[in-house]
Amino acid sequence: MKSTMNVKIANARESDLDGILELQAANQISSGGKLSASFSRLQLKLIMRNMPLLVARRESKVVGFLVCSDSETSSDIPIIQAMLNAHPTRARDAYVYGPICIEAKERGKGLAQLLFGELRRQLPGREGVLFIRRDNEASIKAHLKMGMREVSQFSFGGIDHIVLSYVG
Repeated sequence: MKSTMNVKIANARESDLDGILELQAANQISSGGKLSASFSRLQLKLIMRNMPLLVARRESKVVGFLVCSDSETSSDIPIIQAMLNAHPTRARDAYVYGPICIEAKERGKGLAQLLFGELRRQLPGREGVLFIRRDNEASIKAHLKMGMREVSQFSFGGIDHIVLSYVG
């Protein structure tokens, strides 16, 4: 567990799921956010069994999260399948990175980098693949700064996305 600015980075517990779901809902496109997909409580529980689901907590409140999943767990999410079709990874142990979501008032404080650093620590040497809406310039800039590189692009639902990749 890492700590900075009274925020702790840790693997999610079942008690964090309400906070993750609340933050995810607040950042959906329908709520004015930029998240293009969402996970159900059941999907998050499955993810927690197979892959790291990281949270940033201030006291006991979830102020950020980072999901990663194997392609099997996220295979029923059409936008993820579109991403994997645009960039079919060759790595057997590759995983889907994202979404990463930081509460609006916590952005710009380095929490995304802390979550990503912890993920890389837990999954060293493995390829992560993610997509970002092309119009989400802040997220693209942040991810490029973290060392990710653009490898492909695709359109889904009339919206352009870029695919990024990195090796932990």
